[in-house]
Amino acid sequence: MALIVHKYGGTSMGSTERIRSVAKRVAKWVGAGHQLIVVPSAMSGETNRLLGLAKELLPDARSAAARRELDMIASTGEQVSVGLLALALQAEGVPSVSYTGWQVPVRTDSSYTKARIESIDDVRVRADLAAGKVVVITGFQGIDDEGHITTLGRGGSDTSAVAVAAAMKADECLIYTDVDGVYTTDPRVVPEARRLQTISFEEMLEMASLGSKVLQIRSVEFAGKYRVPMRVLSSFTPWDIPVDEEARSGTLITFEEDEKMEKAVVSGIAFNRDEAKITVVGVPDKPGIASKILGPVAAANIDIDVILQNVSHEGKTDFSFTVHRNDFQRTVDLLKAGVAQELGAADVVGDAKIAKVSIVGIGMRSHAGVASTMFRALSEENINIKMITTSEIKTSVVIDEKYMELAVRALHKAFDLDQAAA
Repeated sequence: MALIVHKYGGTSMGSTERIRSVAKRVAKWVGAGHQLIVVPSAMSGETNRLLGLAKELLPDARSAAARRELDMIASTGEQVSVGLLALALQAEGVPSVSYTGWQVPVRTDSSYTKARIESIDDVRVRADLAAGKVVVITGFQGIDDEGHITTLGRGGSDTSAVAVAAAMKADECLIYTDVDGVYTTDPRVVPEARRLQTISFEEMLEMASLGSKVLQIRSVEFAGKYRVPMRVLSSFTPWDIPVDEEARSGTLITFEEDEKMEKAVVSGIAFNRDEAKITVVGVPDKPGIASKILGPVAAANIDIDVILQNVSHEGKTDFSFTVHRNDFQRTVDLLKAGVAQELGAADVVGDAKIAKVSIVGIGMRSHAGVASTMFRALSEENINIKMITTSEIKTSVVIDEKYMELAVRALHKAFDLDQAAA
């Protein structure tokens, strides 16, 4: 008997009919002799609806007090889901009980709307499992030390599921989504994209951080840190396929680069159109300038991605970096309000119509010429590169947004990703 965590996304929970299908799938796994913990998201569109109501009442909810209330509101979507799924399981004759994050409890810090999990108490859940129940726990939320409900940010149910799996030392965490695994790139952009049988945690972490929407990046970080075996698979396959067959489907995210791993130099192409570029023009080229520019940005809880400092001319330089597009105007305003004047910068300018395209693969460690192949493929399509960043297993470029899909298709073809690995 294995302890398995199932996570179901919003589309999987999108109607009572789909919830019944989830319940039947879970009941099948229980019938095969496994213990089950299920972490569902809110029903598709529900969180957006709830936050939309909040925005009507307070369009600019940036204060800590306002963000606390946003968490109070947003958390209710998952509470409805767990109750409905527990009822659907009981209708299937499966004993079940639902819990919110604060009932488990899932302890987090107090960063409202972006909270991080600190600990999970497993006593209550283990007692229910020992009593033969399926335990259904809200994703996306927890409770801080002062008793306030917190949420983990959009996509946080993936993180919740992996964190629960880690705390419970589960045998595997199965992430059920509306796609049947991890692909070489988004099939909507490249119809020839191919589903990967396996992908390493390092590659998946890079893919998630670079824009792949299959898994939330913090869930992959958690899985890697606590070595939680994960598999991405579809909730829209027939619920009654044999458990053994289902357990081998989708994409396995592995820890080891073993003989079963696909040997492609590049495993996938990730892209992200949700970024914006900001340049602080004409700042002094001297030690500490990066800290003075980026320090206030980080203090405002704004994530920074690609960074580029240009060549110095007459003791002056331009300093560029990218942020999420939603943080673009706030970052520009923050820099213009104080930092630019303090440093004597000539201007703060930005471009919100950029995209980042990345190649990812553990094979890049041991193969020369990968970056040059990437740059040549983009050059042949007359795509200009604005910024470049690299790591051991990835190379990313910032380009004009209008060329993003063309770049993805060109790179997918250049690295033969439509061909199955030998």
